[in-house]
Amino acid sequence: MADDPYYDPYDFEIDANPYPVWKRLRDEAPLYHNDRYGFYALSRFEDVERASLEWPTYISGKGSVLEIIKAGVPIPPGMILWEDPPAHDVHRGLLSRVFTPKKMSAIEPKVREFCARTLDPHVGSGRFDFIHDLGAHMPMRTIGMLLGIPEQDQDAIRERTDSGLRLEDGVMPEDVTAMGEFGVLAEYVEWRAANPSDDLMTELLTAKFEDETGTTRTLTRQEVLTYVGLLAGAGNETTTRLIGWTGKVLAEHPDQRRQLVEDRSLIPNAIEELLRFEAPSPVQARYVTKDVEHHGQAVPAGSAMVLLTASANRDERRFPDADRFDIHRRIDHHLTFGFGIHFCLGAALARLEGRVALQEVLDRFPSWEVDWDNAVQARTSTVRGWDALPVFTT
Repeated sequence: MADDPYYDPYDFEIDANPYPVWKRLRDEAPLYHNDRYGFYALSRFEDVERASLEWPTYISGKGSVLEIIKAGVPIPPGMILWEDPPAHDVHRGLLSRVFTPKKMSAIEPKVREFCARTLDPHVGSGRFDFIHDLGAHMPMRTIGMLLGIPEQDQDAIRERTDSGLRLEDGVMPEDVTAMGEFGVLAEYVEWRAANPSDDLMTELLTAKFEDETGTTRTLTRQEVLTYVGLLAGAGNETTTRLIGWTGKVLAEHPDQRRQLVEDRSLIPNAIEELLRFEAPSPVQARYVTKDVEHHGQAVPAGSAMVLLTASANRDERRFPDADRFDIHRRIDHHLTFGFGIHFCLGAALARLEGRVALQEVLDRFPSWEVDWDNAVQARTSTVRGWDALPVFTT
């Protein structure tokens, strides 16, 4: 019927503000089917959470991006976002060595110093850009410090990652090879192999582990390259979007921003609410391994299932008055970082970066308004946010 709810993850008009469409899905079509692209979608918190936990039924091994699943491309080993146990557990265990509390504590002063160095030149200028002047650089600098990538080369890597995710014309991309292509990083892996240091890349090159076959070994160069590329991409894109949403949402809620200026202890919970309210990675996909049923409707094995994380975070069945932004909201947990075995390894790092960035911005710019004439929303199928978010400061 013409008035049935319609959701298209590649439609720029819907992506500009998908929340009304997602609310209709939650209310009218909690199991949704898109005929054009041949996928199902779950939009309620309870359904998305349960599917995230039931990994044997909703696997990631064929990709966690819809166009990757539909294209049927081979998945390189070590891409933990696109793996299932037992290989996933082995590879995740290796990467978990990176995100220890000790390493996070050690890196915070460096993150803060970079934010200060980046923001100070804009003090007194009357404007700065949350993306161009901070969000596009700070996350890549942070993950670059962990990996041991020279600072002067980090922007080029970030731009290469960005280009692989971008949508050009509002339809499902046919060429998806750029999403898993990390060749630009190969020279750094080889250089670090010959010049070991105290960084993650060296640790990945030298770490011994028992793989899923029971063999004790070190990672191959290709596996290390995949790891490094995964961290460089995932660690950059989503945190960039979080910083952009911080600027946009707090500009629209100046009373709550004022409370943060006056009481910095509110900032950690404000970051959680920002993550819930505007999930930087709003959509994930899974491959369905067996026939299942949702809301009285059958989903056959072999289907692609889209998990609408950002819709679930706005589900009023879970969060009262869910479309209202509230830095005082008590949040048990949201789904922005996923749930279950694929819960984001970098969640603590993203929270740290979001918190430090907001603290440093508020120290210099206690109020701002968005320059909407020059703000530009990004268009990708995997993350949602801003390419440019200039603001007028006072």
